[in-house]
Amino acid sequence: MDDHPIQRADRMPADQDYPLELKVEFLQRPDAYFDRPGQIEAIETRLSWVFLTEGHAYKLKKPRRLPEVNLSTVALRHANCLTEIRLNRRLSPLVYHAALCLALRPDGGLSLCERPGPADRVVDWVVWMQRLPTDRRMDELIGSNTLQTCDVRNLGIKLSRFYRFSRPVPMPADRYLGRFAQDVEKNQIAARTTLPKGMADRANKAAIWQRGFLKTQRGLLRKRAEGRRIIEAHGDLRPEHIFFTVPLQIIDCLEFDRALRLLDPVDELSYLGLECDRLGEGWIASHLLKIYEARSGDRADPHLVAFYRSVRACIRIRLAAHRLADATAAQRRRWLERIDQYLACIEKH
Repeated sequence: MDDHPIQRADRMPADQDYPLELKVEFLQRPDAYFDRPGQIEAIETRLSWVFLTEGHAYKLKKPRRLPEVNLSTVALRHANCLTEIRLNRRLSPLVYHAALCLALRPDGGLSLCERPGPADRVVDWVVWMQRLPTDRRMDELIGSNTLQTCDVRNLGIKLSRFYRFSRPVPMPADRYLGRFAQDVEKNQIAARTTLPKGMADRANKAAIWQRGFLKTQRGLLRKRAEGRRIIEAHGDLRPEHIFFTVPLQIIDCLEFDRALRLLDPVDELSYLGLECDRLGEGWIASHLLKIYEARSGDRADPHLVAFYRSVRACIRIRLAAHRLADATAAQRRRWLERIDQYLACIEKH
């Protein structure tokens, strides 16, 4: 990959992070890449920039420090890239190729390469991935009404195998219960302080039910922890992360916080079922759980499934609610519409 004189090295102090806007500018140039793509699509997310070519995707992490993740230095971003690749290869071994180096050469040009030269200064790292076809993504198939029962069955089988061969992670039952108590409290505070009154009242009813569950049905949660059901799971299992290619690929696990990946498989499947229900396909939830039960022998109490779904929906409401303050009028309408969908899913069950 050729270098380009975007920024002279002598204009950058050695202890200063190379400007993000110049990295983004460079990675939007077709001649920055091995395969010289005909076009590049740049997508900005909360934590990264993703650059799509015809056949590949390249993810550049933003130099941010947040309560949940610290990406403020080149070394921390490199470690995060390596963790993302390692974890995602569990469920998508053909997608995550390598962490590429973004290097500043002595002449001031940037280069995207596998290894920096002896005189190069490493200014960042980029996750290099295979691009997957959008029309085979689960949410797209649901939206076009083309998702097949056999697709869901194959997904259930793949996930059941993944859960079966994942090593149990010991977790004291009180700690497991405490995590849910904390989530319920955070969700309730966020709903009360950020949502319109009607929505806040609906979310509060869900929180009251969840607190009641934690008092009267806590034994169901305790049994999951004491039965060594907690594993290091995907952590963010949503339809937009699932591609029905051959073989089936599941990408974008939650890589930055291991604690958030330590889950009961029934919790994770309930979350995926919730997201499918929000998109209008409620049958997928029960179908996936039946496949998991048949292949694992692990039958979860329906009340536990309802609790998991309810808490997950409220977490998604909380995350959406935090986006309202800085949203435009159009974005605010979309976020409120999504929150209403989650509330409807809670009330339906």
